[in-house]
Amino acid sequence: MNLEIALAEITETLAANNEWLLVDASGKSFAVQKAEIEITRERGKIICGFLDERGFQLWRVTDYRIADKNLTLAVTRNFGRENDKIKFVPRTSAGELSAAVELARLARANQIAALIIAENPESKLVRVALNKENGRFAEIIFQDSAKKKIAALADVSAVAAPENLLTNAILWLTKLQSRRQPTNEIWILTEKKLYQNLRKLHALLNENWKAKIFIKEIARQNAKSQTKQIVNKRKLEIKDLWREKPPKIALSENLTLSRTASEIVKLAPEKIDVVFTKHGETIRFFGLPFARVRVIGGEEKVWFGIEREKLILNENTRAEFFDLLENLQTYRRFDSPNKRHDFFRLAPEAWLEAILRRNINLLDNNLILSPIHHQFRAAGDEIDLLALRKDGRLIVIELKVEPDREMMFQAADYWRKIELQRRKGKLQKAQIFGDLAIADKATLVYLVAPTLSFHRHFTFLSRIVAPAIEIYRFNLNENWRENLKVMKVERESDK
Repeated sequence: MNLEIALAEITETLAANNEWLLVDASGKSFAVQKAEIEITRERGKIICGFLDERGFQLWRVTDYRIADKNLTLAVTRNFGRENDKIKFVPRTSAGELSAAVELARLARANQIAALIIAENPESKLVRVALNKENGRFAEIIFQDSAKKKIAALADVSAVAAPENLLTNAILWLTKLQSRRQPTNEIWILTEKKLYQNLRKLHALLNENWKAKIFIKEIARQNAKSQTKQIVNKRKLEIKDLWREKPPKIALSENLTLSRTASEIVKLAPEKIDVVFTKHGETIRFFGLPFARVRVIGGEEKVWFGIEREKLILNENTRAEFFDLLENLQTYRRFDSPNKRHDFFRLAPEAWLEAILRRNINLLDNNLILSPIHHQFRAAGDEIDLLALRKDGRLIVIELKVEPDREMMFQAADYWRKIELQRRKGKLQKAQIFGDLAIADKATLVYLVAPTLSFHRHFTFLSRIVAPAIEIYRFNLNENWRENLKVMKVERESDK
């Protein structure tokens, strides 16, 4: 490959369109703007950089092909251990690729609308559409027999989480309420897979919003039938949630660092920590996993690498291991020479969590972090941090470093899970905090993020959560990687 010719042709091709659809070898696609793609020549290599949902990606181009305005790049990174083929398709062509998906989703939306009308024969369909934001939700408006307009939201992509559905429903209903002829009621229709969890999340809303939102299941009429029906069940109250049987907490008794993990930690003790899991130890550099230790046949084995491909640590790969560690030391630091490097951009919330895990008093002097929290999380929950206040109150800590609309309802759901375990005495029995006593008082929620990383709808959504959930907002400084400070603490229920 002639570098000069390749660089010119690749650059010229990408300059021809403002919008591209990036498709990797697995078929996964992601929309990018021309300005989000960088093609550069560095040290006799062509480097391709682009922004996707994981952050800014950097690859070395080893070959390329241009056909029918499409650009295909053969790329590699991580010392040649990661290889991929990336295809850039102009959005004009991408529209054709996505047309079938959009039609299928719209057809599904119309099927759900028809089901609503069939079960409410005196109602009248007003509108069926896909939401403009991402086309993943059906937005249906119909008129009941009393001429009252009702909205209905349904996931037609089969990928939405309960908190995602609930947040979209609330924000859409808020818009509809502001119209000249307002709509004040919304249904969320979902299949069985999400229905139960959505009902539990709905129970955590305040009474005003609980009265406006109705959770309904789309279910088969019987086991053999393909005909669907809308199932209505009574609304759950918070007190109903405590009747549930909590999942079993299975913890390993051994929390002693292995010899190998101990030796790796010594290489950078202020930056490296170890998380215990069911299958061994995960070793992290400022929250970024880069090595794993497992005991196989009585012998400690180590795999190392970032993201996909991993190498076994032995005499033949020792140099590559130290190369990886040197790169982490160079790029995963607050004053990184390249803040677009993968090692700086990957897992930012884990980085914040690693700082607080090492010194939780940076957040609050009254907190004691669970020494086996990560093992507890591996048992089925994804709570960022679990702490105990010195007065015995449990604290669920949720961390974000980028605006996230769903943060409030994710935290509320974690509160429900932890509060259930607390009320059943499971956390005390499992000695999540050793011999320390957990108070017989409701769990608290701390929501932590840099000041500018709280979503613009955060305060509004916080007022929708039931007052039984005591929530505190912790505003951090923007340069938290360098020197984390709490700038402001507010109790959301006081607003």
